[in-house]
Amino acid sequence: MEITNLFAEIMRLAVAQTASDIYFLPKAANYEVRMHTSKGVIQLSELSFTVAQRLITYCKYQSGMAISEKRRPQLGTMTYSLQKERLRLRLSTVGNFNGHESLVLRVIYQLDQQQVHFFAGNQQQHLQQLMQRRGLFLFSGPTGAGKTTTIYQLARSLPTTQVVLAIEDPVEIYEERFLQLEVNPPADMSFESLLKIGLRERPDVFIIGEIRDRVSANIAVRAALSGHLVFSTVHARSPLKSMQRLLELGVKQSQLEAAVSAIVYQRLLPTTTNQQKALLTVIDHNFFKQPAADLTDWRKQLLQLEEQGVISRATQMAYHFG
Repeated sequence: MEITNLFAEIMRLAVAQTASDIYFLPKAANYEVRMHTSKGVIQLSELSFTVAQRLITYCKYQSGMAISEKRRPQLGTMTYSLQKERLRLRLSTVGNFNGHESLVLRVIYQLDQQQVHFFAGNQQQHLQQLMQRRGLFLFSGPTGAGKTTTIYQLARSLPTTQVVLAIEDPVEIYEERFLQLEVNPPADMSFESLLKIGLRERPDVFIIGEIRDRVSANIAVRAALSGHLVFSTVHARSPLKSMQRLLELGVKQSQLEAAVSAIVYQRLLPTTTNQQKALLTVIDHNFFKQPAADLTDWRKQLLQLEEQGVISRATQMAYHFG
């Protein structure tokens, strides 16, 4: 098979499952091709060393990377047309001790190509009503829970006159209406410096990628306290753990009480009809007065969905603790 046709087939299979990443990994006797989907990492195929190296060379050429450099890490970008879709791809290569390169390919979808469907149709409307308060809307849940997609859907529901500034590391979804800035420390584009640049655009809404350190936590809280509507995410297994995470990162409880408008915990659950839908629980700004409510509503919703036959008992039990 021609390399261009092989690459097209891999992309077709990956996009069909809305894979976020495609991995080309060298093993002892061949290469494994894997992809990261909402169901986890799954193996797609195996390639011989010769075919895999030709495919990696093709990708490096298309993304403007140095073809002869096979050991040092390299980064590149390219656009790829698949049927009527135009995809943005981010590539990363590095060579192992045997001189065999691995390639990781991140697929950046447009928002229209990546929608989250909710079990309860009124949950998004409820969040849109809460957004009138402005302040920080903190989304938590594991990787692949659809948090960023939900945030983008909410932000795009705002009037087009509102300026939305996204500072991300890295950009995961492309939305032409938003001003999207990507953190790049080697180019002196840190969270702090991008915030200063972005403030010149007088944004109404901030999307602060993932809170993973003191700097990003401080920026998200500071922007919320200044009267902006702020969306951000954190890896945590419940609303309570979301707050504990920010406290660990040096944010004072008094600041959280003043800044946070809602804490949203979200997971993608399998349905009895082999679909995936988002279940979320929303706790408002009075969270610190009712910490016992952590996952109470979440578990109530799970039981209702099981009783309605929408999810299985096994799913209800598997997600009982978040």
